[in-house]
Amino acid sequence: MRHLVFLLSIASSFGFLQGHPIPDIPVLGSFDSNGSMTISVEIDPRGFSEDPEKEPFLQREAFDGLDASERKALVENAGSLVAKALRVRFDQGVWFLPEFRYEFVGKSHEKFELEGEAFFLRGSYKHSPAANVNSYQIKAQETAEYDLVFMNVLNRKGQKRVNVLWPGEESFTLDLTAFFHDPAISQIAAEVNSTVPASTHFLSPEDKSSSQNDTFSTFLSFLRQGFVHVVPLGVDHILFVLGLFLLSRQWKPLLLQVTMFTVAHTITLGLATLGFVTIESSIVEPLIAASIAVVALENIFFPGYKPRRLVIVFAFGLIHGLGFAGALSEFELHPTSLVAGLFGFNLGVEAGQLAILSIAFALTLFIKKQEDYRKYIVIPGSTVIACMGVYWTLARIFS
Repeated sequence: MRHLVFLLSIASSFGFLQGHPIPDIPVLGSFDSNGSMTISVEIDPRGFSEDPEKEPFLQREAFDGLDASERKALVENAGSLVAKALRVRFDQGVWFLPEFRYEFVGKSHEKFELEGEAFFLRGSYKHSPAANVNSYQIKAQETAEYDLVFMNVLNRKGQKRVNVLWPGEESFTLDLTAFFHDPAISQIAAEVNSTVPASTHFLSPEDKSSSQNDTFSTFLSFLRQGFVHVVPLGVDHILFVLGLFLLSRQWKPLLLQVTMFTVAHTITLGLATLGFVTIESSIVEPLIAASIAVVALENIFFPGYKPRRLVIVFAFGLIHGLGFAGALSEFELHPTSLVAGLFGFNLGVEAGQLAILSIAFALTLFIKKQEDYRKYIVIPGSTVIACMGVYWTLARIFS
């Protein structure tokens, strides 16, 4: 037991017992054919903490209680966070940090797992003159603490192609040549957009020529993001999948469990991302941790596969899907991009799960006898997982 306590303390010290990372930083470029250009970023104040998931959203009551110096400190923190994360360039020129002007913006609970209004910091940068701009691109700095999500709007119409950038990566180059410099296109866009709803605004040449490529690029970007959300960031999901694996190495019970878990978390991931389900993270995160402990304890005290296991796995899969949803639900994506991102992210999650199972199989192949497997792998492994699940549950409830 002393060894287990030691392992738990080490894991906690290095952040392995944290929950899901907060959503990445959206970088939105807005371009209008009349020449206006704005780049904006949105920062969740929780991101200033060493352990953001333990911090509550900045809600109305807390926000109103901040004095001028405290609000100024938050603005400075936002500027510092963005300075370490983002660089921009136009026309393949020099990378630079835009001089953002920050303001507090409130958002209703419809977009977040809470009741009331949450406050964020939005930084805006207006670039001019647009007449000299042919392309636009961003880069995530090596020192970035969070990934960047590269999104763009042309004539108030969200573009389908979205990039999720890891530290050190550059986005695709948004070609604005025809958009700004073709008089006929600008004239038509201005006339059409002044008379129709924003959802039907004029399509740029980029929309027409590369729609399928843009959707596929978005799919691939979120596919990778889904994988990383499990390996290495989703320690809780890794432990849950290992808990499923430790019940039995036989392919049928494992396949049934993984399929049930996949179906369940796909349902709630989609519903939560689309805004149909919202549950506070203070409820979801302890339940995810508790699910890890329950599955592991069942491996110890109720060995062997039984049909009721599928019911348990399905119920916990629904909860885990809510934990995944934060990676997509915060961004106002083009409908096509949202579907592509949701599909790609989910497949990435499945790929991450399969990677964990493959590694687990490979590491235990040398143990042939079932008795030895249970004695040396199932019991010790499930005990460690159960202890971590219980510890994590208590930490999330009382933190």
